[in-house]
Amino acid sequence: MPRTARKKSNSNVYHIVLRGINRQVIFNDDEDRKRFIFTLKRYKDKSEYKIFAYCIMSNHVHLLLKAGKEPLETIIRRIAGSFVYWYNSKYERIGNLFQDRFKSEPVEDDNYMLTVMRYIHQNPLKAGMVENIEDYYWSSYNDYQSDNGISDTDFILSIFSKNIKTAIAQFNTFNQKDNKDQCIDIKEPKRKLTDEQLIEMIINNFNIQPAMIKEKCKAEMSLLLRNILLVEGVSTRQLSRVTGISKGVIWRL
Repeated sequence: MPRTARKKSNSNVYHIVLRGINRQVIFNDDEDRKRFIFTLKRYKDKSEYKIFAYCIMSNHVHLLLKAGKEPLETIIRRIAGSFVYWYNSKYERIGNLFQDRFKSEPVEDDNYMLTVMRYIHQNPLKAGMVENIEDYYWSSYNDYQSDNGISDTDFILSIFSKNIKTAIAQFNTFNQKDNKDQCIDIKEPKRKLTDEQLIEMIINNFNIQPAMIKEKCKAEMSLLLRNILLVEGVSTRQLSRVTGISKGVIWRL
């Protein structure tokens, strides 16, 4: 069957989802996630796009961006191609990393733009990876608290208020509000691991017995726990159970 034509946006603003091929985990550690953010930043000047929001999950990425002088397909080809080249070199692999056809939907008005932005920022929260969206490092949420990130924050903040302090406060309230927002996403059944499978995964992927994680220094323990929680199907409650580390400690770390 022929593919359905991609819907074009009159505003040039799109919500995009890039997924790992065969639903595999593609972001294995912080270096991978930092490299993807670096790649987004690298091509902003070349392609002249704006990034309003992003979130890097374990096996997919959400982007809210406005295309510039290049069409959307060219932009995503540049971003994905550059990252995959680096990734394949790091992991000594060949072949595709992302699913061939990325998902996209046009964003034509400010109201839906805010909805998509909130949906993206709440992804880790709704996946049970964090208790508060500000605790998730690999999204654009904290870019809106300062000018240190790669996101183009001025336009969305201006929707809330002309006063920057008021705008940030209203932005935070809006993003933290409970909702039933529906946007494009990856529709797939949630996979749960048994305790035995989780223990085996931690030993195989992180080369450590779960019970030994609490013996690590705070920085090492925090990094280990955060990376384990990025694996699909792992919950804070279950991770606490197999490591002997309290849920409160895991959330704080």
